[in-house]
Amino acid sequence: MTARSLSIEIDNLSCAGCAGRAERALDQLPGVSGVSVNFANGQAQMTVDGTEATEIAAALSAANYPARESSATLEISGMSCASCTGRVEDALRAQPGVLEASVNLASQTALIRYLSGANDAANLARALTDIGYPARPAGESGEGTQSARNAAETDHARRLTLIAGALTLPVFIMEMGGHVIPGFRDQVHGTIGRETAWMIQFALTSLVMLWPGRSFFSRGIPALLRAAPDMNSLVALGTSAAWVFSTIALFAPALLPEGTRAVYYEAAAVIVTLILLGRWLEARAKGRTGAAIQKLVGLQPRTARVERNGGITEISIDEVGVGDVAHVRPGEKIAVDGEVLSGDSYVDESMISGEPVPVAKKPGDVVIGGTINGEGALSFRATKVGRDTMLSQIIAMVEQAQGAKLPIQSLADRVVGVFVPAVIATALATIVAWLVFGPDPALTFALVAGVSVLIVACPCAMGLATPTSIMVGTGRGAEMGVLLRKGDALQRLDEARVVAFDKTGTLTEGRPRLTGVTLAGDWNEDDMLRLVAAVEGQSEHPIARAIEAAAHEHGLDLPQPEGFRAISGFGLGARVDDHDLLIGAARLMEREGIDTGAFVERATEMGARGETPVFAAIDGQLAAILAVADPVKDTSRKVIDRLHAQGLQTAMITGDSHATAKAIAGQLGIDHVESEVLPDGKVAALRALRERHGTVAFVGDGINDAPALADADIGIALGSGTDVAIEAADIVLISGDLAGVVNAIGLSRATMRNIRQNLFWAFAYNTALIPVAAGVLYPLTGTLLSPMLAAGAMALSSVFVLSNALRLRRLGPVMERGAA
Repeated sequence: MTARSLSIEIDNLSCAGCAGRAERALDQLPGVSGVSVNFANGQAQMTVDGTEATEIAAALSAANYPARESSATLEISGMSCASCTGRVEDALRAQPGVLEASVNLASQTALIRYLSGANDAANLARALTDIGYPARPAGESGEGTQSARNAAETDHARRLTLIAGALTLPVFIMEMGGHVIPGFRDQVHGTIGRETAWMIQFALTSLVMLWPGRSFFSRGIPALLRAAPDMNSLVALGTSAAWVFSTIALFAPALLPEGTRAVYYEAAAVIVTLILLGRWLEARAKGRTGAAIQKLVGLQPRTARVERNGGITEISIDEVGVGDVAHVRPGEKIAVDGEVLSGDSYVDESMISGEPVPVAKKPGDVVIGGTINGEGALSFRATKVGRDTMLSQIIAMVEQAQGAKLPIQSLADRVVGVFVPAVIATALATIVAWLVFGPDPALTFALVAGVSVLIVACPCAMGLATPTSIMVGTGRGAEMGVLLRKGDALQRLDEARVVAFDKTGTLTEGRPRLTGVTLAGDWNEDDMLRLVAAVEGQSEHPIARAIEAAAHEHGLDLPQPEGFRAISGFGLGARVDDHDLLIGAARLMEREGIDTGAFVERATEMGARGETPVFAAIDGQLAAILAVADPVKDTSRKVIDRLHAQGLQTAMITGDSHATAKAIAGQLGIDHVESEVLPDGKVAALRALRERHGTVAFVGDGINDAPALADADIGIALGSGTDVAIEAADIVLISGDLAGVVNAIGLSRATMRNIRQNLFWAFAYNTALIPVAAGVLYPLTGTLLSPMLAAGAMALSSVFVLSNALRLRRLGPVMERGAA
């Protein structure tokens, strides 16, 4: 079994420490590597090689962070015997994340239980269809989509907060009203008596802790007993200490030293209520951090109109298969990716590429699922469905990037790993210090200070600081047409010192044209061009397209070459009409011992004008030099200028001649030029730039750019380029516009700045408030930090971090497409 990536969802993650412990539990499994647990969205990503989903679920369950599960029912056709059911069950169990699969031959259905996030009903149905058992989802249970889960989590947190608030309010008024209304406490005690008032507080506070606050104890106490305390443990310890002390004061006052009898039920109840309020606000904010993903998911149509049984039928999008012919009316969403068969229209692709201008579509053109058709009607053949569509891949890439762990987060992880035990130790030391050195009633002071330390130090803000910013930043990037395939590219791009570009198709239009021909010997232009274009017709290079197009413009019929060979980094060779041809750069001629001296001056002139010289030799003799010019993109100079304004150096790496490369670099204002570079030499050129200047980002679009994109510190591929280049890159500019490079760097810098602000706030908050909670200001002010205020401050710190991350949603592009 080969290694594969797996993404699942985890419950009970209430702080960064929880995420770290879940991570360690997964890391210990054989065959599991690259584990990253995101506290903000409750997801875990890992690479799995041979490890069963049941082993993963068991490891997480043992750590008290169970994997979230979903179930699906499939309706299956074509099963006729027990061997069919066995084959179907085996196929389902082999799918990522499947825990259990049960197939019923009589009802022709399958019930599957799987890890949420690792799979879905449509994909499972497609897996069965692919092996010859057509299937479709009959219904899916579980917790639904991420947005539905976020809504459910928010509603649950709101309900618990309101219940806790309703129960806490009488306790708070009864105990704290005397601090606001003169004589209020005496009136309460004189009416119902102090003991009765305390009994009411006991009942209501106990209810608060057992009902809305139950999760703090059900999760925190087991974690404490396993010697792995988390945020819930801190809350459970703090509120229990206040409740136990108060209960002893109420029912067994003789056990307490003289003068220390007092109750702190209001502190325990208010702490639970405020922390629940904080979680409610967190849930609301976390729901908004994934808004970009939900917007992308919302682009997916639910149905499609396809040809079935001689007519056009509307079916569920999950039932569309590759090869189906679909029809789309004016104004409708295109269901899946496909190739236009008939009709002409303009399609709004702005939601995918960010490009505002509708794109003309005619037979043979590609359409993308989720985009909106204009005023014409189209029919198209489905080429990609389900998880293979561009929109689904974009969603998957953004989700994967959002779950990534940046290097900057390692500091927070290391601190959080020891933070909770250190807080408990600090609280115990605080209690001891007050009991030994504090004034009377020392026990009361010790309790207040110890509980405040436990509550104020919950490390929620630390755990939320990085992942929330990543989620919002990557989502906003997708909306701007900047797709981060790997989340850690955010930090590496912020560290970039040099941006290097490929030339053809990146800085230039990639649509060169033949601008001149100089002949040698007795050849005439048409005869020479006919032979050369026949060979170039077998190549995918843009220069080859220019020469072939020129031959067609001359009305030439091109013969079929024999023995075609591409000579990587040099050119082409073939035999045409009993002639041996070699076509390429001067270095190809030199390698083959063909004298180019007659054209040296001409080649230099071409290079000075930014034209590319292409040499053609026929039967071992130089026959011609062709000048090919590739226009520079309109935005290239503006992009280079913006990069310089951002303090970055620029470079161009190309296989073109030195003269041509130098001319184009001068035209664009590029700082460094690496010319006459073979495809495998681009990697060496990048490494040389890295040694001289530091972190390097490389921008390219062609197949020959894939090694450089993979080797660069940050590989940026133009979405208009080849699939190979896109797969090798860290960042994809969906529209193919170079302005996306500037926007990607702006996005990276803004996100990293946001993360640093969050981490500073989280660390500064804990650093400053733990000593205050312990009572260092008491000798100066005579007051202690109330546990209730500590709970409020703790909740507000998390809300602040989330709110700061959400500011990234308002981030606009640094450079508009095609604008200065």
